[in-house]
Amino acid sequence: MKYTTLGNSDLRVSRICMGCMGFGDAAHGQHTWTIDEEQSRAIIRRGLELGVNFFDTAIAYQSGTSEQYLGRALRDFARRDEVVVATKFLPRTNEEIAAGVSGQEHIRRMLDKSLQNLGMEHVDLYIYHMWDYQTPLRDIMEGLNEAVKAGKARYIGISNCFAWQLCQANALAEREGWAKFVSVQSHYNLIFREEEREMAPFCAEEGIAMTPYSPLAGGRLSRRPGETSKRLQEDGYARLKYDAAHDLDAPILTRTAELAERRGVSMTEIALAWLLAKSAVPVVGTTRLSHMEGAAKAVELALTAEECTYLEEPYVPHPLVGVMAQNTAAAAKKPHVWSVGTQRL
Repeated sequence: MKYTTLGNSDLRVSRICMGCMGFGDAAHGQHTWTIDEEQSRAIIRRGLELGVNFFDTAIAYQSGTSEQYLGRALRDFARRDEVVVATKFLPRTNEEIAAGVSGQEHIRRMLDKSLQNLGMEHVDLYIYHMWDYQTPLRDIMEGLNEAVKAGKARYIGISNCFAWQLCQANALAEREGWAKFVSVQSHYNLIFREEEREMAPFCAEEGIAMTPYSPLAGGRLSRRPGETSKRLQEDGYARLKYDAAHDLDAPILTRTAELAERRGVSMTEIALAWLLAKSAVPVVGTTRLSHMEGAAKAVELALTAEECTYLEEPYVPHPLVGVMAQNTAAAAKKPHVWSVGTQRL
């Protein structure tokens, strides 16, 4: 395993982050393909053996049971100072808004619940899961800064946002002397490269780590055309993100399979090796031991410039999908506030 420093932080993390969305009680969440605690523990233990020290979960994953599974496994298999744990919080609910719960209080409640689920006194990275258009940005950033000051979160990150939103948030934090986002977790892989337009160059300029999710496109970049799996069949959200662009993406999948055959490696290794060259730490979701083993091998694989070009050539622009499509629609309904000096933030 290889390691890197996560953005403008002192967190030393493995080049592969284990994504834990696939862990959790399927009876308590929106996904039917998640795995139980016994299977999750085996994968977490194997990841640690392979040198993975970075784990990403969320309070939204299977009603917090993903956090619970991860926390119990890490307590049994690792020392707390050996691992870097990230979790995420969702926007305020309509019920909270009606009850007058502030953004700061919402963050305190969410983080305290996550720490209870994890059985930990702090998380290393606390991530703003998706932009909250019903809560002032000032409240969010102040609430996150309070979490850092209280020692409950060492650093903060953000997910599912536009580059201008990340820029706006960090500018406000810098002006106020608050904690700034050190990482961004967004949708980025060989068949969805829209982050290369603005987010990737902005992060490179500012030293912000990119930790992409869906690096294998819900399994599409790890299976040859015609191969299937339970997740490919049952993951409705992944189908929403990728099925409409199937014909556009087919040439890239074919080239990924061809290059894997030429190099004598798996498609997983090719797709992740490409992404590792583009970003800091991909968040690799896993529901099998072989998934994590393949991801670890990718760290040792270096693609040539010619091979990268071969994989990239067929790409065509894609419309935003999933959370970011919802983000676009929500942004269109709100006035843009460009000055960080206004209370409207």
